[in-house]
Amino acid sequence: MTNSKAAGKPQQTAEASSYFKDVVSRFKKHRLAMISLVVLVIEVLMVVFLPIVLHLDPYTTDYETYFGAGPSSKHWLGTDDIGRDCFARFLYGGRVSLMVGILSAILSLAIGVPLGLLAGYYRGWVETIIMRLADIFMSFPSMVLILVLVSVLGPSVVTVTIVIGILGWPRFARTIYGNVLSVRESEYVEAARAIGTKDGQIMTKYILPNTFAPVLIAFTFRAAQAIITESSLSFLGMGVQAPQASWGNILYDAQSISVLATRPWFWLPPGIALLVTILCINFLGDGLRDALDTKMVI
Repeated sequence: MTNSKAAGKPQQTAEASSYFKDVVSRFKKHRLAMISLVVLVIEVLMVVFLPIVLHLDPYTTDYETYFGAGPSSKHWLGTDDIGRDCFARFLYGGRVSLMVGILSAILSLAIGVPLGLLAGYYRGWVETIIMRLADIFMSFPSMVLILVLVSVLGPSVVTVTIVIGILGWPRFARTIYGNVLSVRESEYVEAARAIGTKDGQIMTKYILPNTFAPVLIAFTFRAAQAIITESSLSFLGMGVQAPQASWGNILYDAQSISVLATRPWFWLPPGIALLVTILCINFLGDGLRDALDTKMVI
């Protein structure tokens, strides 16, 4: 028995390694996904390290420059109405927007995956409570509910991240729930039950690894949606609050016709950055979906 187990582990490791190599190979053939990955990596490196390298300050007013000045060698994207460097605020705003999107998606995943796993595995009253709770969450208009919660709790980066994260769990729960239903009756799961394996080990070692691929795809789309939601809240004045910057509240400061018409360098960079970021994350999700689907031929 010991020898058969020892022989089975290298075989399972080899199969997992082969599957991983196939996934990577298929992903590399997806040009849009590869380009999107490169763009996102460059974007993250820029918003994280450029402010440090260039010693940029998004909060201090430069009294030596005209307020609302145009681009110059000192201020690459000019200054805002109170003399703050727009390029610095653009980079710091990108850092905040990306952080809110990724952390809120992680929070949604951390809540939704265990609940969906429990609902699909145990069925019965557990399934009824969790799935009906998901239906309740999904029945409310998400933006209206988020606006209400943020206004009650107070707008801030932490509040927006937590609220978006908590309200996003039903999608992950439903995604993994449907896959668990098809996997829980598989032969290897029945064999694990037959030898007395505990439910927790069955769910984590046998079911979760075989149902997690769609969750990874859902994660990318959820992150993109969270970035849009945060930007929308900030644009409405209910998200990230000044003096802290985000791409959404930079656009909020550019609502006047005079700014839109005469100072495009103020609002175009965050607008384009939002568009490019959302497209790249969605293309990355498409690439992951095609790479993880063994029936797809790229």
